Amino acid sequence: MLEFLLPDSVPLWGGIALVLFSYVTSAVTVTFGLGGGVMMLVAIGSVLPPLAVIPVHGVVQLGSNAGRAYLMREHLERRLFGFFIVGAIVGAALAAQLVIAVPQSALQAVLALFILYTVWGPKLGKHKVPAGAFAGVGLATTFATMFVGATGPLLAAFLPPDRYGKMTTVATHSACMTMQHGVKIVAFGILGFAFLEWVPLIAAMIATGFLGTATGKKVLEKLPERVFAIGFKTVLTLLAIRLLWVGGSELSALF
Repeated sequence: MLEFLLPDSVPLWGGIALVLFSYVTSAVTVTFGLGGGVMMLVAIGSVLPPLAVIPVHGVVQLGSNAGRAYLMREHLERRLFGFFIVGAIVGAALAAQLVIAVPQSALQAVLALFILYTVWGPKLGKHKVPAGAFAGVGLATTFATMFVGATGPLLAAFLPPDRYGKMTTVATHSACMTMQHGVKIVAFGILGFAFLEWVPLIAAMIATGFLGTATGKKVLEKLPERVFAIGFKTVLTLLAIRLLWVGGSELSALF
């Protein structure tokens, strides 16, 4: 009965699962400051067609980050954000010249490798950069997000709480990610991605995401941190391996 709200390429069970999972990932992000975007990227990448993953993920994350950024706007580090905007626009414009030339199977493989690195790779150091250099951070992370989607962990490495404080770190990170996803959406729109058919699914995911932001922290506080961390890594790893297998199989068939 609800199938008419979804694109033909998305099964009903997949759409329902994504809407429910949006609640969970928003709760994770509120609790830990980041992480939910990567989890949502894995889930979307497992259900949606490869070329729809990054654009749809971008809109959903735009809604999630915009809510946090608005609520914490008084803590925003405006100079960093201003320089970030400039770099983000340039990064999206540069990446848009390349993204349409990448095969779908290659996108799947890149997504999988990026997720595995995020989960198991060495953590980036807490780099301290001057405000002006944040234009470069905006350029690099936005260029990357056009291909891999969830670059929140990369950006977070340049916003250490021990320098900016917890509130400013979360507020500035949310604002920068909102801008990053915003210019990415514009770029994909210019490239011809048809967002209209995805509106019902995106709207439902954003709505449950807001619910997760408001109530998810109480649920997560009841989970032992060690148990949650193990489950988090396990689920991400298994889904990333699936993406890598599918993408790798399709790539190998091309040669």
